[in-house]
Amino acid sequence: MDNTVLKTTTAPDPEPELRALTQRLPATPRGARLARRLAVRRMAEWGYPPASDVSCTVALLVAELASNAVRHGRVPGRDFRLRLACASATRTIRIEVSDAREDRLPAIPPTPLTTDDESGRGLLLVDLLATRWGTAPRIPVGKTVWAECGAP
Repeated sequence: MDNTVLKTTTAPDPEPELRALTQRLPATPRGARLARRLAVRRMAEWGYPPASDVSCTVALLVAELASNAVRHGRVPGRDFRLRLACASATRTIRIEVSDAREDRLPAIPPTPLTTDDESGRGLLLVDLLATRWGTAPRIPVGKTVWAECGAP
């Protein structure tokens, strides 16, 4: 009887790749513009050229969420935070924008907008472009508005 033990070596399954970017930006219109530019640059680094549908969608979502953080979530002296995460396993890009105000949650306007309305369309765009979106409390203070979109 042979007591030889056969051993096989296999590499463990690789962890799902998660690429992420987190950046604090000033809660100013300039900070919102920088957030959009930063998102487009990072998407290019992740393999999505600036003119691609995915990059354009992410740019629009970041622009809207960042401008809302500046316009509606600003607390003097406090920054907002942008976080982008790209999960290769699920092919999902998640955008999170956190601000310091917890009392002003985003909501889609309940009544139909007219051509004379000067604002109120931003979250309609978010709702159309994102596969899903929502809000979450930010500990210790504030809120995070997030949106997800698919990436081919």
